[in-house]
Amino acid sequence: MQAVRQDPTLGGSEIFNSFLRKAQQETQQIPTEEVVLEVLLSNGQKVKVTILTSDQTEDVLEAVASKLDLPDDLVGYFSLFLVRETKDGAFSFVRKLQEFELPYVSVTSLHNPEFRIILRKSYWDSSYDDDVMEHRVGLNLLYAQTVSDIEHGWILVNKEQHRQLKSLQEKVSKKEFVRLAQTLKYYGYLKFDPCITDFPEKGCHVVVSAGNNELNFQVRLPSEQIKEGSFKVTRMRCWRVTSSVPMSNGPSGSSPGKSEVKLELAFEYLMSKDRLQWVTITSPQAIMLSICLQSMVDELMVKKSGGSIRKMFRRRVNGALRRSDSQQAVKSPPLLDSPDASREPVVKLSSKLTSVSLRGISHSSSANDVGANDFHGNYAFEGIGDEDL
Repeated sequence: MQAVRQDPTLGGSEIFNSFLRKAQQETQQIPTEEVVLEVLLSNGQKVKVTILTSDQTEDVLEAVASKLDLPDDLVGYFSLFLVRETKDGAFSFVRKLQEFELPYVSVTSLHNPEFRIILRKSYWDSSYDDDVMEHRVGLNLLYAQTVSDIEHGWILVNKEQHRQLKSLQEKVSKKEFVRLAQTLKYYGYLKFDPCITDFPEKGCHVVVSAGNNELNFQVRLPSEQIKEGSFKVTRMRCWRVTSSVPMSNGPSGSSPGKSEVKLELAFEYLMSKDRLQWVTITSPQAIMLSICLQSMVDELMVKKSGGSIRKMFRRRVNGALRRSDSQQAVKSPPLLDSPDASREPVVKLSSKLTSVSLRGISHSSSANDVGANDFHGNYAFEGIGDEDL
């Protein structure tokens, strides 16, 4: 199913996506009916929207935007995320809700009140903040998210910066507050839960943050030393998400449902001019990490083609949501198309590098290693020149 979804023609097919939507309802046995769905904002405010259980992500996003009076041309700057609320009031990101998902089904099928849907900005380049801040509602949403990220320690603030921010907050200078926050470390990043990596050595504990077209690592080495480094998305050749379920040691039939699924995100990175190396992150949030990489590349390609997020607004046609022509115009090429090993741009690149090849990860835990078609090729990688290295 994942391989089919990655085919750009099938992935964009209304017939295929309609099948996925119906499958969600049938699997959870949820009939089509009117319901009230609660969506959180970053400041904890709850927005209640009346939707159908069969409404997909775009429908729900538009309903929330309408309730907030967010203009049509700013809707494309925001997305709905499935999160898990932690005990300290912070959020652990499960994933960005995909276009073919039914948000009501996604959140209710988990049968756990800790899982919520939250509205956040969905772009990485902070220059787009200017567009959002032009409108009162956009500014309020961006301001609330920035305050929340600072409170949860996602954005690093020293004492003097904290004093300046507090002063701007007291003056209700929201735009100036965001402008100052833009200069701070990790502004616009998503912070992930502590997990395990095999870089620079196996079994290292790491905190990963995604933003500024990179994955930032804060690694705790076995020597307890903390090291920080970043992996630029433009130097990742490809990546994949794998899952495995550990074999149960108990007698057959003893609580098989309790086995924890282990998720890994692995990416092949250009460490130096002629050396590619696999880096693996073992994390329950591997899917969300992959979605972040995909959206970073997507944004890079839209900018490269001269497109704009501003044009990505929705328009209702006969009561149904349809993408506008202008959004189609800026849509990037199929970014996560499973690459053919003989694809021309990759062949050209591998003539420059000694070790470029589509291959499995040597320490893969699966009995049958994943084939070439399970890799996500990175189109942004092809733009690398010698000067970038």
